[in-house]
Amino acid sequence: MAKYNTLDDYLASITKPENAKQLSDMLADIQAQYPQLELRIAWNQPMFTDHDTFIIGFSAAAKDIAVAVEAPIFEKYLDQIKALGYRATKRQFHITWGTAIDQSLLHHLIDDAIVFKRNMTTFWAPKPK
Repeated sequence: MAKYNTLDDYLASITKPENAKQLSDMLADIQAQYPQLELRIAWNQPMFTDHDTFIIGFSAAAKDIAVAVEAPIFEKYLDQIKALGYRATKRQFHITWGTAIDQSLLHHLIDDAIVFKRNMTTFWAPKPK
């Protein structure tokens, strides 16, 4: 069973109100910019999907917000992610609480993910052979 059923449940689990607000504001901005995307809670974290395919996901940790995208999108922007000072791990990068995300980067990630996933019928992109 899912630990969080709604975005409000997820945000309530973030112990510092200012951190919950930062994530909530980021998600609201994406919803406003991309009304065709569906915000859902899956794997106990908020994520956006397009025609039931994964576009971008977020998860809150004690020190930061992790942002995840499909591997080809992540790899395309990895140099920019690092140049902006975000800590990168496998297929995700981390934004320290209180640090604003570069909106241009966020929109490029989402725009490219939408194009990349346009004709896919699976939730995750197939792994390269």
